[in-house]
Amino acid sequence: MESTGDNFTSLILAAAPASNTTILIIVILVLLLMSAIIAGAETAYFSLSPKDINYLKTKERHNARIAAQLLDHPKLLLATLLVANNFINIAIVISTNVLINGILPDGWTKDHAVISFLIQIVVVTFLLVLFGEILPKVYATQNNLRMALFSAQYIRILMGIFKPISSTLVSSTNFIETRLGRRITKNISNEEFEHAIEITVGHTATREEVNIFKGILKFGNITAKQVMRTRMDVSALDYDLTFTEVRHYCLEVGYSRMPVFKESLDKIAGMIHTKDFLPHINKDDFNWHTLIRPAYFVHEGKLIEDLLKEFQHKRMHFAIVVDEFGGTSGIITLEDIMEEIIGDIKDEFDEDDLHYKKIDDHNFVFEGKTLINDVCRLIGQPSDTFDKVRGESDSLAGLFLEISGKFAAVNESVKYDQYEFTVLAVDKMRIERVKVTIHQPEGEQEE
Repeated sequence: MESTGDNFTSLILAAAPASNTTILIIVILVLLLMSAIIAGAETAYFSLSPKDINYLKTKERHNARIAAQLLDHPKLLLATLLVANNFINIAIVISTNVLINGILPDGWTKDHAVISFLIQIVVVTFLLVLFGEILPKVYATQNNLRMALFSAQYIRILMGIFKPISSTLVSSTNFIETRLGRRITKNISNEEFEHAIEITVGHTATREEVNIFKGILKFGNITAKQVMRTRMDVSALDYDLTFTEVRHYCLEVGYSRMPVFKESLDKIAGMIHTKDFLPHINKDDFNWHTLIRPAYFVHEGKLIEDLLKEFQHKRMHFAIVVDEFGGTSGIITLEDIMEEIIGDIKDEFDEDDLHYKKIDDHNFVFEGKTLINDVCRLIGQPSDTFDKVRGESDSLAGLFLEISGKFAAVNESVKYDQYEFTVLAVDKMRIERVKVTIHQPEGEQEE
């Protein structure tokens, strides 16, 4: 019995070091994984292009919203990543040293202190550099957007844990920069770029050429939703129409391409090229459905710079714009995209009516669908003039509804600062024309 008890005790003592070694290995692997995610996230977040950041802001995915929020505070994000990585690296060094000392024979570390120290340095350096730095950063460089989305929630947790330390570091850095008088780099706004264009080429180029320069400047940040033709303005063919009715409608609207829908615009069956009707123009009973082509769909948050490349690659001129729920928001054409650079393109079917009318220096009449940015440009005001009250609206009609809080009637007015908006025309539930009046401040009026 005594020998059996002694054997059982010796087995427990022998298993204890093995169990500790297994736990240490697991701890080191987990810490290496955490270090790899942090290193990859650092590379991913700070290599995102403006296009990638805009993509994150337009997506409704939970991780995309978190990533966009993290990028709103870049200094705090960088400080959190550095602090967390240092703490984890220290934990890896300590754990690795304990593991190596446990594996080596008793007394060997004391007898061969230098060799033991070198082994620990080599092992720790290899693990940290290869698995904690090189591999994750190489992956993040090639897949920065994917890595940013993958690590978003993990980084947010770390930011909450290390926020006191990170905030202190950021505050200290700002204090040192201020004390040393270092000039902090400031991002140049689009308005400042436009002003620089006016100064540099405004005196040698024509007004049309200056506008082209400005269009190129803004081109990379414009989405399909900002330039599309809204569904209220879309001319489309009902799938159930006869060929005679289709011919008459096409002649009436005069468009070369139109979407075809079943029941409603949210159910697009395809698109039609009116030129395909020419061989069958004299056939009253022709089955025109055989000419329907597949429609090309794009999300309303898609950048027109990317859409232009897709149009060129696929040799297309027309796309259906859909919202986040899959409903039809409108249509966008190659002409709509090109007009953002070279200005309005007029053909024989376009009407000559302008989208706005300048009555005098303080009174303007706009169509309700005119974009708020265009309104600001045409009345000579900064593009962020109405940012505090515009909400999610993009058009002047939407701005009126945001300010008034209810649907408008003809001749109804609302005010914001020195700006007064008066509804001139309403078609059913749609504001068609709005008068914008700029009142001078009281001090200037008295003078």
